[in-house]
Formats: sequence, structure tokens, C-alpha cells
Amino acid sequence: MGWISETPDGEAQGPLREIYDAVKAQRGKVARILSVHSLDPPALSHHLDLYMHLMFSPGPLSRREREAIAVTVSAANGCAYCVAHHLEALQRYEKDEAVLTAIRDAPDQLAIPRLRAMLLYARRLTIAPSVMDEAQVMALRAEGLTDQDVLRINLITAYFNFVNRIALGLGVSQDANEVAGYRDTDQGQFRT
Repeated sequence: MGWISETPDGEAQGPLREIYDAVKAQRGKVARILSVHSLDPPALSHHLDLYMHLMFSPGPLSRREREAIAVTVSAANGCAYCVAHHLEALQRYEKDEAVLTAIRDAPDQLAIPRLRAMLLYARRLTIAPSVMDEAQVMALRAEGLTDQDVLRINLITAYFNFVNRIALGLGVSQDANEVAGYRDTDQGQFRT
């Protein structure tokens, strides 16, 4: 629960019931970052559409890369809720603890050039957006990333800055039960 009223799963009706049921069918349960939207089902629906597109649709970037961006941005913003959720998801694709720690705490220390460039771009856009310039995009291109890749990196970074502010501004918290048990909707259509 957050700092505002929410409609719990057991009390949801109408459009909210439909949204909750669809989320549970797809992901297994409704995350607190979603239930905090329960007073505005249309906003929740649009939020879900954007999330599912950016994180699960076929297209540029692997699921590992997408989740790494989520963790790096959320860590830069100090959003423990999103770090916990997306670090748990990232662990499905990345088993090396040193890499996981670097993604969360020190992306500049990563020994994976493509991923390091992506995460440095995401971190800089998060921490100091006003100083972004074409050099950051050129650094991504130097690692072989296409303009379509760059756009997706930018959109995921912007999305997690948005979601981090929802979680932090409304007091959305996590615990072990909240973070575990989600189904990954990746059915093998992404590069890992």
C-alpha cells in the first residue's frame, strides 16, 4: 500500500476489475505500482500499455538490456521499489553477481562495452538531463547501437523516471512477497 487510498484486488469492480484480471492472467498478480493507480483506471490502462510495449514487445534491445536500464535508472533515483522489482527480473537473464552489482551501483565499471554505454546514457539522462548532447548518442552508435536502439533506450529511461516518481511520490513500498512471483511475459521473442 502507498500513502493514498487504493482499491484492493478483492474489491475491484467494472473497468478496474477487468484490468486487474488481465494483469493477473498475464503476470500472475497485481503489483503495488499498479494498484496505486486504482482510483484512475484509465490512467492505469494507459500506463500498462506503455510498460508492456517498452519492456516486452518485440523490437530493439534484449530483455536483459531493458531490465538493466530499469535497475540503473531506478538506483540513480533512489527508488528501492523499482530496483527490487527489476533486479529480481534481471536475475533471470544475468547470473553474474558482479555484473548485477555494477548495473545497480556503478555502470561505469561494467566490462561489457555495449551495456556500459547504454547504462551511462540512461544514468546521465536521469541525473543531469539538461547536459545531454549529441555526444551521448554518438557514444551509443560507437558501440553499434542503431537509432531505433537509441530511441528505445531513451524511452525506457524516461518511463522509469516517470514510474520512480509515482512510487516515491505516493509511498509505494515493497517487501519480499511483493517482489517475487511474477510471470515473465517473454515467450522467447527477445534476444538475451
